[in-house]
Amino acid sequence: MIITPQRGAKMGVEVSELDALAAPEEELSDLKNLVYTSKILVLKGQDLSPADYVEFGRRLGEVETYYQPMYHHPEHKEIFVSSNKKEGGMQIGVPKTGKFWHHDYSFMPRPFGLTLIYPQVIPQGQRGTLFIDLEKAYEQLPAKLRKEMADSWVVNSVRRYFKIRPSDVYRPVSEILAEIEEETPEVRHPAVFPHPVTGRPVLYISEAVSHRLEDAEGNPLRDGLLTEVLEAVGQLDTSFTHDNIHLQSFEQGDLLMWDNRSLVHRALHTPNPEPTVSHRVTVHDDHEFYPGIERQLTAAGR
Repeated sequence: MIITPQRGAKMGVEVSELDALAAPEEELSDLKNLVYTSKILVLKGQDLSPADYVEFGRRLGEVETYYQPMYHHPEHKEIFVSSNKKEGGMQIGVPKTGKFWHHDYSFMPRPFGLTLIYPQVIPQGQRGTLFIDLEKAYEQLPAKLRKEMADSWVVNSVRRYFKIRPSDVYRPVSEILAEIEEETPEVRHPAVFPHPVTGRPVLYISEAVSHRLEDAEGNPLRDGLLTEVLEAVGQLDTSFTHDNIHLQSFEQGDLLMWDNRSLVHRALHTPNPEPTVSHRVTVHDDHEFYPGIERQLTAAGR
């Protein structure tokens, strides 16, 4: 395994000569420790079948299957498919995913630590994924905002960016909304928590699903605070020129792996989209997502 910093990038390293299926456990442990400090790993020269890809995810931890079947790979439900291509006249996966700043699964009671993306069909023009490191961004917040965010909680919900499914056509909107609330009710997570590996505070809010800040007792914090913090860290910058924003490019054979606790991300969509297909596998790692979450889940009977 050879590790090389990405030239001229705000974060991330390239990892070459890694055999995803045959690498010894010690090497995989080193790989996971590396992602927590470097944030993004670009595993070069990978040639994995869908089954191999899922197996690699299992070597890293517990693979999470996405809760909505319309995103599933037809043969391996553990793979989330983002695609604007049709196969045999049928849509496989979902187009135009991730068009907003988000952490994966932050709208669920038990988020996961690692996200893996394996591009399959890559546009020839502008391509990539945008990232913000919310460990670093939190440290750079004005002291006043850090003080207001300390010990706060965020309420997250998928309702803003829920994608209508083929089965929802002709259904009453009220019925769809009621199902969304029943299937994915809003969840409450600490808005700032210590990273289980680095120990540094992580700001855990996103433009996509965070809609309310509260104190520990559930009382709302001041109006405008959430918007002010999102703007300060770069999530409301529609020009994508904020100093915190990193554009991660990729090429055929790259497999991206990143720290889903500290990074928010969004897809780079262009006005004239080219064919694109990407496979995602998501993994619960060896660490509690944040201190106390397992106790919360147990108390809630989850």
